[in-house]
Formats: sequence, C-alpha cells, structure tokens
Amino acid sequence: MAKKDTLPKTPRRSFLRRAFSWVWRKKWWIVFIAIVVVGANMIFGGTKQGDKAGYSTVEITRGDMRQIVSATGEIQPVNTVNVGSQVSGTINNIYVDYNSRVKKGDVLLTIEPSVLEAQVREAEASLTSAESKARLAKSEYERAKTLYKSDYIARAEMEQAQASYEQAEQDVVRMKSQYERAKTNLGYATISSPVDGTVISRKVDVGQTVAASFQTPDLFEIAEDLSKMQIETSVSEADIGAVKEGQRVTFTVDAYPNKTFEGLVHQIRLSPTTTSNVVVYTVVIAVDNADLSLMPGMTAFVTIIVDERFNTFKVQNSAFLLRSFDSLGVETNGATPSTHLAILRDGKIIFVEYAKGLVGATETEIVADGIEAGDKIVVGKMGASSNNSSGMNNRRGGMGGRPPM
Repeated sequence: MAKKDTLPKTPRRSFLRRAFSWVWRKKWWIVFIAIVVVGANMIFGGTKQGDKAGYSTVEITRGDMRQIVSATGEIQPVNTVNVGSQVSGTINNIYVDYNSRVKKGDVLLTIEPSVLEAQVREAEASLTSAESKARLAKSEYERAKTLYKSDYIARAEMEQAQASYEQAEQDVVRMKSQYERAKTNLGYATISSPVDGTVISRKVDVGQTVAASFQTPDLFEIAEDLSKMQIETSVSEADIGAVKEGQRVTFTVDAYPNKTFEGLVHQIRLSPTTTSNVVVYTVVIAVDNADLSLMPGMTAFVTIIVDERFNTFKVQNSAFLLRSFDSLGVETNGATPSTHLAILRDGKIIFVEYAKGLVGATETEIVADGIEAGDKIVVGKMGASSNNSSGMNNRRGGMGGRPPM
C-alpha cells in the first residue's frame, strides 16, 4: 500500500486558518460591537441640520455686549501743590515728613534768618536817614518861600529848594518800600502750607542750602485731597470720537488684581500730542478714593465703556463672511448679504432683513425682526468655490468695535 503524500504547512496558511477560525467563533461579538459603534456615531457624531442640508452655519445667540476703549494711565491727585522758597538760605528746621497731614498755615520749615534780619535792619536805617533828610529839605523849602516873598532871594533859589524837598520825599517812599520788602523776605524764611492736604514728597533736608536766585526751588509736594483722584490716559484719534464726558469707566491696578474700580470720564482735553506718528488725546477720568486704597503713581488699566447692550441678539463675526447668495442655489428675490441674513430654518433658507448694532472684535449685534435665539445663519455651501462664498463682507454698523470686556 502506497503512502499518502502530505504537503508541509506554510506559516502563512497556518496564520490565515487560525484568524478565520477565530472570526468564525467570535462573529456574534463582532456584530454586537459594530452595532454599538454605528449607534454611537449616529447619536453623538451626527451632522447638524446645516450639514445635512449641505450648508455651513453660525448660530445666533442672546447675551450682553459692550463696546469699549482700552487705555492705560497713571493715578494722580486732582490738585497737587509744589511748595517752594522765595529766599535763599540754609534750612534750619523741618517740621513735616512724607505722608504728614497738614492744614493751611501750618509751618513746614524755617530758613536760618540772620542774613534776612540784617537786611531788615539795614533797610530800616536807610528809611530813618531818608526821613531826616526829608524833614531838613522841608524846612529849607519853607524858609526859601518866606525869603522869596520878601524879595531876599531869587525865584530860582526858591525853586531849587522846592525840588530838593520833593526829591527827599521820594527817597523816603523808596526807602520805605525797601524796608517793607526786607520784612516780607524775613517772613518768607518761615514756609507754611498753602492748602490742606498730605505731604507726598519732601525734597530737602536740614542743613541744605536753598538758592532762589534764578528760580524757585521745590521743597515739598502736597496733594490737596487724596480721597479724590484722577487718571490721565492717552486715547488715539481713531477711538476719541466714541469717548464722551460722563461715560462709565472700570479699571484695575496691579496692587489689587482681584478688584475692579470705577470712575467717570471727566474731561477730554483738546490739545493733541503725537507719539510714534500716532495722534493721541488726553482723557481725564475722575475716581472716588474714599477708602484711600489708591496711591499716587499707580498704573491703571482702563476700560472706557462706550456703549452696552443687554440680552440682545448677537452672532460671531464669521457669520458675515458670505459675499454673495448666488452660491447657495436658492431664489434670493433681490436679497444681498449687506442687507439680509440667510437663515436656515426647518431645512430651508429664508432671508431676513437686518442691521448691525454694536460691533466687537469677535461678535456683532443683530437688529432684526423675525429671528430667534438658535437660528442659524448660512455662511456658505459645502463644496462651493471659495471665490463665491467667502470673503470679508464685514461692513461696520453702529459704532466702531472694541473687544468686549
């Protein structure tokens, strides 16, 4: 009996036989897993209504919008007085320091008065001498008048005596003025506060020489009322048209990162300045600092609230990218993207007339009748040429936009 020939098993045939055997035994598990995957995809990964219809859409929502102008500025007291000296000399005593509260008339410092006192005495002596000369000149004038009436002297001699007397009287007036000025300068040796306020800067020390020959040296800086502060910010010419007096302002400072302060636009100064070829205007913001938490010199990050809308219809700015309705393949009846919105509702496109309100960096307010929150604006058709369905058609409506806060 002949032996039956057998072929050796190759590795590939062995692998395929085992794989087929495993699939055959586990087929019901595979069917179950496939059903689960397909169901999950239908529930969680299904296309939106716009996708089913072959359109790209952006949803209309309701919410609040703000148009703002952002700037930075430095917090300063409303009124700051620089106290100086009108006389020269050595500082003798200083009676206040940084943060000292002062009242009007309180002595701040004194200058060594010996030189000024000597000037007063000199001026007083000069005045006394002038008065004596004036009395002598008056007597000679009276005598000359008597002699002239009796024809003992010529008229020229009498007039000469009169001129000498009048000149002596003028010397008295001049010496009296010098004496008053010397006394006034002596009074300037005691420097007092001109206002009620707080000393925020002291620029001299005891023993320092004050030289007031050419200009008045600054000794102290006094903030009149730290409970009322102001912020001076610079706003560019592109934004200044939207800023008005009385607008509400919010700002923060690095010292209180979790706290927001409020103020009001107090003044828009008409004097422009140019910085890096940009024309800017100074906007002054009034701030209530009753708790004295804000300090002079702090940097404020300011947000000027130009306008606000509450619970309004709004949409992402990408909703206005459609340049023409021709690519949608529907009857437009003369509607254009600049005047109408293409709303996808119940699988059909309807055109709703609209106007833009506030325009922000990412969102735009929609003013229209017949729209609802949840409506979808068609921004293009799936597979349409980008030349027909996209492009910037963002014509600004309302006032210029700024990022919403």
